[in-house]
Amino acid sequence: MYAFLLSTAVIFVAELGDKSQLMAMTFAARYRVRDVLIGITAATALVHLASVGIGYFIGDAFADYQGAISVIAGVAFLGFGAWTLRGDELTDEEADKARTSQGAAILAVGLAFFLAELGDKTMLATITLATQEGWLGTWIGSTVGMVAADALAIVVGAVLGKRLPEKVIKYGAAALFVLFGVLLIVDGLMM
Repeated sequence: MYAFLLSTAVIFVAELGDKSQLMAMTFAARYRVRDVLIGITAATALVHLASVGIGYFIGDAFADYQGAISVIAGVAFLGFGAWTLRGDELTDEEADKARTSQGAAILAVGLAFFLAELGDKTMLATITLATQEGWLGTWIGSTVGMVAADALAIVVGAVLGKRLPEKVIKYGAAALFVLFGVLLIVDGLMM
């Protein structure tokens, strides 16, 4: 129980103001809140499961690869930015399917969050906690802490999405992806 409470609090605080919260806002402005939350939860659970496994079995050896992981994630984010700008034209039939289907949105959100969290401070914090605390409590607590912090951002994003024109959301999302991509690449190269 101590590992759960400690990791929930540490990860919640570490996530406040993180790029993941801005991503959550951006996705919530474009997709259904439920789909964004499912995508974030799935990606977070996977990344943090890997994190506790690394912390439990390997310890600090993973830190040597953080720079390369940041560069790869940054390049992926640049691709997400270009894809967002390119956009897609939907027929009326495809638009109806998109409104009723959540699979693509969940996959897009989940993949983006998975890549964003690789080598992120919350992943490293989870690894560190897992070296000192029980893996199960750390995994569940770190997942709950991150999803709770990102849920705050999702609410803000959903409200903004109803008030902003689609072009503003599109260009804003693309700019954020490019910004995060550049920051991840620079951060990775400086390690």
